[in-house]
Amino acid sequence: MPETKPPRRPDRPAGFTTARLPAPAGRPVRLYLPDDYQPKYAYPLLLVFHAAGDDEDAAARLAPRISRRNYIVACPRGPVALGSDASGRPAFDWTTTGPRLARLALGVLNHCRREYHVHAGRVYLLGVGDGAAVAYRVASALGDRVAGVVALNGSPPAARFTPAEGLRVFVGHGSSNPVVPLAAARKAARTLSAAGADVRFEPYPTTHRLHDDMLRDVNRWLIETVNPDALPHETN
Repeated sequence: MPETKPPRRPDRPAGFTTARLPAPAGRPVRLYLPDDYQPKYAYPLLLVFHAAGDDEDAAARLAPRISRRNYIVACPRGPVALGSDASGRPAFDWTTTGPRLARLALGVLNHCRREYHVHAGRVYLLGVGDGAAVAYRVASALGDRVAGVVALNGSPPAARFTPAEGLRVFVGHGSSNPVVPLAAARKAARTLSAAGADVRFEPYPTTHRLHDDMLRDVNRWLIETVNPDALPHETN
C-alpha cells in the first residue's frame, strides 16, 4: 500500500489530545502523538480498543507505556454506555454490530490520515480484555487494511472469524487470568495459526492486569513487523 501524504498542518505538539468524529456523531477519540513527531515520516497507527467498563482514557494511558516515540495511537470510546464504575467514572462497552464497529474504526482511521502522517500499510489494532474481540472483528471487516492485531488478556475471536492469510497476531495473556483462562487463550491462538495467521503467543506472570513486560514485548513485536530500519526510534 502507498504511504499517506503528510497533512497540511504539520505543527502538532506531542502528547495527548482529543478529537470528536463527525460520524458516528460526536464520538470521542483520545489520541497520542509521539515525542519528537516528524511530519515527513509516515508513522504506524495503533488503534486501541479498551476493556469493557473502561473508556478511551484508560486505553490511551497505555500509549506511552508501549512507546513514547514509535506510533500514533488512537483510542475510540465504546459506543455502549454502562453508567458509572465504582470510582464514579463513566464506563463503556463494545456490544454492537460488526458493521458499526467497522464504521467507527474507519472514522478514526480517516481522521488520523487527515490530521497526521500515517502509513497506510502499517495500521495495527490492539484490544484489551473484551476489546480484543473487537479488534478481531474490525480486522475481519477491514481485511488487508490491517497489518496486525494485538490481543492482551483478551477474549478469543468469534468462532466465525477467519483471519486474512498471513495476518500477524500477538497474543499476550496472564497465566493466572481468572476471566479468560490461559488454556482458552492458548487454544484460540492455535486456532488462529491453523487458519493461516502468523501468531505469536506469550504468557505472563499476571492475572487479567497488564504486565509491563507484556507492553515491552508489544513494542518489540510491532517494530519487528513494521521494519526496524524504517522507524525513527527503536526504543521507548
